[in-house]
Amino acid sequence: MSSRDGQETRSSSLFLREDEREAGAPDLLANLAPDELRLLLNASSVLSFSAGQDVFRQGDPHQGMFIIRSGEVRTYYIGPSGREITLAYWSPGNFVGGPVIFGGGRHIWSGRAMRATQVLHVRGRELRRLMSTIPNLAIGLVEALEHKGKCYSAMIHMLGTRSASERLAQMLLLMAERDGRRTKAGVSIARTLTHDDMAKLVGATRQWITTTLERLESEGAIGIRRTRLVILDESRLRRFAGHVDEIGGAAPARRRDESMRVRSP
Repeated sequence: MSSRDGQETRSSSLFLREDEREAGAPDLLANLAPDELRLLLNASSVLSFSAGQDVFRQGDPHQGMFIIRSGEVRTYYIGPSGREITLAYWSPGNFVGGPVIFGGGRHIWSGRAMRATQVLHVRGRELRRLMSTIPNLAIGLVEALEHKGKCYSAMIHMLGTRSASERLAQMLLLMAERDGRRTKAGVSIARTLTHDDMAKLVGATRQWITTTLERLESEGAIGIRRTRLVILDESRLRRFAGHVDEIGGAAPARRRDESMRVRSP
Protein backbone atom coordinates (compact mmCIF):
# COMPACT_ATOMS: atom_id res chain seq x y z
CA MET A 1 0.00 0.00 0.00
CA SER A 2 1.32 3.45 -0.89
CA SER A 3 0.66 6.97 0.24
CA ARG A 4 0.19 9.92 -2.09
CA ASP A 5 3.94 10.66 -2.30
CA GLY A 6 4.84 7.07 -3.09
CA GLN A 7 5.97 6.16 0.40
CA GLU A 8 4.79 2.77 1.62
CA THR A 9 2.30 2.81 4.48
CA ARG A 10 4.32 2.28 7.66
CA SER A 11 3.85 -0.79 9.81
CA SER A 12 5.28 -1.13 13.29
CA SER A 13 8.93 -2.02 13.76
CA LEU A 14 10.05 -5.19 15.51
CA PHE A 15 12.56 -5.13 18.35
CA LEU A 16 12.93 -6.85 21.71
CA ARG A 17 10.96 -5.01 24.40
CA GLU A 18 8.63 -5.62 27.34
CA ASP A 19 5.47 -3.89 26.08
CA GLU A 20 4.21 -5.10 22.71
CA ARG A 21 2.07 -1.96 22.32
CA GLU A 22 5.05 0.41 22.13
CA ALA A 23 6.20 -0.33 18.58
CA GLY A 24 5.12 2.91 16.92
CA ALA A 25 7.95 5.17 15.83
CA PRO A 26 7.55 8.78 14.68
CA ASP A 27 7.40 8.96 10.88
CA LEU A 28 10.27 11.23 9.91
CA LEU A 29 8.51 12.45 6.76
CA ALA A 30 4.90 12.66 7.97
CA ASN A 31 4.99 16.25 9.26
CA LEU A 32 6.91 17.77 6.36
CA ALA A 33 4.98 20.20 4.17
CA PRO A 34 5.11 19.43 0.42
CA ASP A 35 7.75 22.11 -0.22
CA GLU A 36 9.82 20.86 2.74
CA LEU A 37 9.64 17.27 1.48
CA ARG A 38 10.71 18.50 -1.96
CA LEU A 39 13.79 20.18 -0.45
CA LEU A 40 14.70 16.95 1.32
CA LEU A 41 14.22 14.88 -1.84
CA ASN A 42 16.35 17.29 -3.86
CA ALA A 43 19.17 16.96 -1.32
CA SER A 44 18.97 13.15 -1.16
CA SER A 45 19.88 10.18 -3.31
CA VAL A 46 17.18 7.56 -3.88
CA LEU A 47 18.69 4.08 -3.47
CA SER A 48 17.00 0.73 -4.12
CA PHE A 49 18.02 -2.62 -2.64
CA SER A 50 16.95 -6.19 -3.27
CA ALA A 51 16.17 -8.58 -0.42
CA GLY A 52 19.42 -9.63 1.23
CA GLN A 53 21.48 -6.61 0.15
CA ASP A 54 23.25 -4.57 2.79
CA VAL A 55 22.20 -0.90 2.88
CA PHE A 56 25.33 -0.15 4.92
CA ARG A 57 27.91 -2.34 6.61
CA GLN A 58 29.61 -2.35 9.98
CA GLY A 59 33.04 -0.73 9.67
CA ASP A 60 32.30 1.17 6.44
CA PRO A 61 32.91 4.94 6.39
CA HIS A 62 29.84 6.79 7.67
CA GLN A 63 28.61 9.38 5.18
CA GLY A 64 25.05 10.04 6.30
CA MET A 65 21.76 8.40 7.19
CA PHE A 66 19.09 6.45 5.31
CA ILE A 67 15.34 7.14 5.53
CA ILE A 68 13.22 4.09 4.66
CA ARG A 69 10.50 4.88 2.10
CA SER A 70 9.40 1.31 1.39
CA GLY A 71 10.38 -2.20 2.40
CA GLU A 72 12.13 -3.20 5.63
CA VAL A 73 15.68 -2.96 7.01
CA ARG A 74 17.20 -5.22 9.67
CA THR A 75 19.97 -3.63 11.72
CA TYR A 76 22.46 -6.06 13.23
CA TYR A 77 25.85 -6.25 14.94
CA ILE A 78 28.55 -8.89 14.50
CA GLY A 79 30.88 -9.41 17.46
CA PRO A 80 34.60 -10.30 17.29
CA SER A 81 33.68 -13.98 17.69
CA GLY A 82 31.43 -13.80 14.63
CA ARG A 83 28.25 -14.10 16.67
CA GLU A 84 25.46 -11.91 15.31
CA ILE A 85 22.61 -10.14 17.10
CA THR A 86 19.65 -8.35 15.52
CA LEU A 87 18.95 -4.90 16.91
CA ALA A 88 15.62 -4.31 15.14
CA TYR A 89 13.56 -4.64 11.98
CA TRP A 90 12.76 -1.09 10.83
CA SER A 91 9.72 -0.12 8.76
CA PRO A 92 9.03 2.83 6.40
CA GLY A 93 9.20 6.26 8.01
CA ASN A 94 12.17 5.26 10.20
CA PHE A 95 15.77 6.14 9.54
CA VAL A 96 18.74 3.78 9.85
CA GLY A 97 22.47 4.33 9.93
CA GLY A 98 22.64 6.01 13.36
CA PRO A 99 23.47 6.85 16.01
CA VAL A 100 25.65 9.24 14.00
CA ILE A 101 23.54 11.30 11.62
CA PHE A 102 25.95 13.94 10.30
CA GLY A 103 28.54 11.52 8.98
CA GLY A 104 32.11 10.90 10.05
CA GLY A 105 33.74 7.84 11.58
CA ARG A 106 32.49 4.38 10.68
CA HIS A 107 29.22 2.49 10.96
CA ILE A 108 29.10 0.56 14.24
CA TRP A 109 26.53 -1.96 12.96
CA SER A 110 25.00 -3.02 9.62
CA GLY A 111 21.64 -2.61 7.92
CA ARG A 112 20.24 -5.18 5.48
CA ALA A 113 17.14 -5.00 3.25
CA MET A 114 14.76 -7.82 4.11
CA ARG A 115 12.73 -7.38 0.94
CA ALA A 116 12.72 -4.92 -1.96
CA THR A 117 13.51 -1.64 -0.20
CA GLN A 118 13.89 1.98 -1.21
CA VAL A 119 15.66 4.56 0.96
CA LEU A 120 16.64 8.20 0.85
CA HIS A 121 20.35 8.63 1.51
CA VAL A 122 20.99 12.05 3.08
CA ARG A 123 24.64 12.99 3.45
CA GLY A 124 25.66 14.55 6.73
CA ARG A 125 26.56 17.99 5.38
CA GLU A 126 23.24 18.26 3.52
CA LEU A 127 21.29 17.07 6.56
CA ARG A 128 22.90 19.67 8.80
CA ARG A 129 21.99 22.39 6.29
CA LEU A 130 18.39 21.17 5.97
CA MET A 131 17.89 20.98 9.74
CA SER A 132 18.84 24.65 10.07
CA THR A 133 16.12 25.66 7.58
CA ILE A 134 13.36 23.06 8.16
CA PRO A 135 12.30 23.01 11.83
CA ASN A 136 9.84 20.15 11.20
CA LEU A 137 12.72 17.97 10.00
CA ALA A 138 14.85 18.87 13.03
CA ILE A 139 11.98 18.08 15.43
CA GLY A 140 11.28 14.81 13.61
CA LEU A 141 14.90 13.74 13.95
CA VAL A 142 14.93 14.50 17.68
CA GLU A 143 11.76 12.43 18.11
CA ALA A 144 13.21 9.60 16.04
CA LEU A 145 16.47 9.59 18.02
CA GLU A 146 14.48 9.58 21.27
CA HIS A 147 12.49 6.57 20.04
CA LYS A 148 15.65 4.69 19.04
CA GLY A 149 17.16 5.38 22.43
CA LYS A 150 14.11 3.81 24.06
CA CYS A 151 14.30 0.84 21.67
CA TYR A 152 17.89 -0.01 22.43
CA SER A 153 17.40 0.61 26.15
CA ALA A 154 14.45 -1.83 26.13
CA MET A 155 16.56 -4.42 24.33
CA ILE A 156 19.38 -4.09 26.88
CA HIS A 157 16.90 -4.45 29.74
CA MET A 158 15.43 -7.61 28.20
CA LEU A 159 18.82 -9.18 27.49
CA GLY A 160 20.07 -8.35 30.97
CA THR A 161 17.06 -9.25 33.10
CA ARG A 162 15.03 -11.93 31.27
CA SER A 163 15.91 -15.56 30.60
CA ALA A 164 16.19 -16.73 27.00
CA SER A 165 12.90 -18.63 27.43
CA GLU A 166 11.13 -15.47 28.57
CA ARG A 167 12.63 -13.46 25.71
CA LEU A 168 11.45 -15.98 23.13
CA ALA A 169 7.92 -16.08 24.54
CA GLN A 170 7.84 -12.28 24.56
CA MET A 171 9.09 -12.15 20.98
CA LEU A 172 6.21 -14.38 19.88
CA LEU A 173 3.80 -11.95 21.54
CA LEU A 174 5.50 -9.04 19.75
CA MET A 175 5.25 -10.84 16.41
CA ALA A 176 1.57 -11.49 17.05
CA GLU A 177 0.94 -7.82 17.85
CA ARG A 178 2.74 -6.78 14.67
CA ASP A 179 1.56 -9.33 12.12
CA GLY A 180 -0.88 -11.66 13.88
CA ARG A 181 -4.31 -12.61 12.53
CA ARG A 182 -6.93 -13.75 15.00
CA THR A 183 -8.67 -17.02 14.07
CA LYS A 184 -10.92 -19.48 15.88
CA ALA A 185 -7.84 -21.48 16.90
CA GLY A 186 -5.90 -18.50 18.21
CA VAL A 187 -3.60 -15.78 16.88
CA SER A 188 -1.95 -16.91 13.66
CA ILE A 189 1.49 -15.53 12.70
CA ALA A 190 3.07 -16.02 9.27
CA ARG A 191 6.47 -17.70 9.58
CA THR A 192 8.41 -14.93 7.88
CA LEU A 193 11.28 -15.27 10.38
CA THR A 194 13.40 -18.41 10.34
CA HIS A 195 14.58 -20.07 13.55
CA ASP A 196 17.97 -18.49 12.88
CA ASP A 197 16.34 -15.04 12.56
CA MET A 198 14.53 -15.53 15.86
CA ALA A 199 17.73 -16.69 17.54
CA LYS A 200 19.48 -13.47 16.52
CA LEU A 201 16.62 -11.43 17.97
CA VAL A 202 16.54 -13.07 21.41
CA GLY A 203 20.24 -13.87 21.85
CA ALA A 204 20.12 -17.67 21.50
CA THR A 205 21.07 -20.38 19.02
CA ARG A 206 18.99 -21.78 16.19
CA GLN A 207 18.99 -25.25 17.75
CA TRP A 208 17.80 -23.87 21.08
CA ILE A 209 14.97 -21.95 19.36
CA THR A 210 13.79 -25.14 17.63
CA THR A 211 13.83 -27.12 20.88
CA THR A 212 12.09 -24.41 22.88
CA LEU A 213 9.35 -23.88 20.31
CA GLU A 214 8.68 -27.61 20.42
CA ARG A 215 8.48 -27.42 24.22
CA LEU A 216 6.08 -24.46 24.02
CA GLU A 217 3.94 -26.55 21.68
CA SER A 218 3.97 -29.53 24.05
CA GLU A 219 2.87 -27.18 26.86
CA GLY A 220 -0.13 -26.11 24.76
CA ALA A 221 0.94 -22.48 24.42
CA ILE A 222 1.50 -22.51 20.65
CA GLY A 223 0.83 -24.62 17.59
CA ILE A 224 3.50 -25.09 14.92
CA ARG A 225 2.28 -25.25 11.33
CA ARG A 226 4.25 -25.46 8.11
CA THR A 227 3.79 -21.79 7.21
CA ARG A 228 2.45 -20.31 10.45
CA LEU A 229 2.82 -20.28 14.21
CA VAL A 230 -0.43 -20.12 16.16
CA ILE A 231 -0.69 -18.78 19.71
CA LEU A 232 -3.22 -21.19 21.21
CA ASP A 233 -3.11 -20.02 24.83
CA GLU A 234 -2.09 -16.37 25.14
CA SER A 235 -2.35 -16.33 28.94
CA ARG A 236 0.01 -19.30 29.22
CA LEU A 237 2.46 -17.70 26.78
CA ARG A 238 2.36 -14.46 28.77
CA ARG A 239 3.26 -16.37 31.93
CA PHE A 240 6.20 -17.95 30.11
CA ALA A 241 7.24 -14.42 29.10
CA GLY A 242 7.23 -13.31 32.75
CA HIS A 243 4.07 -11.18 32.65
CA VAL A 244 1.95 -10.86 35.78
CA ASP A 245 -0.62 -13.61 36.26
CA GLU A 246 -4.39 -13.31 36.54
CA ILE A 247 -4.39 -12.33 40.25
CA GLY A 248 -1.93 -9.50 39.66
CA GLY A 249 1.27 -11.03 41.02
CA ALA A 250 4.44 -11.78 39.14
CA ALA A 251 4.74 -15.38 38.00
CA PRO A 252 7.24 -17.07 40.36
CA ALA A 253 10.63 -17.56 38.70
CA ARG A 254 10.93 -21.16 39.90
CA ARG A 255 7.55 -22.10 38.44
CA ARG A 256 8.49 -20.52 35.14
CA ASP A 257 11.81 -22.36 35.03
CA GLU A 258 10.17 -25.68 35.86
CA SER A 259 7.59 -25.20 33.11
CA MET A 260 10.38 -24.71 30.57
CA ARG A 261 12.97 -27.40 31.21
CA VAL A 262 15.20 -26.27 28.33
CA ARG A 263 18.73 -25.18 28.95
CA SER A 264 19.19 -21.55 27.96
CA PRO A 265 22.28 -20.71 25.91
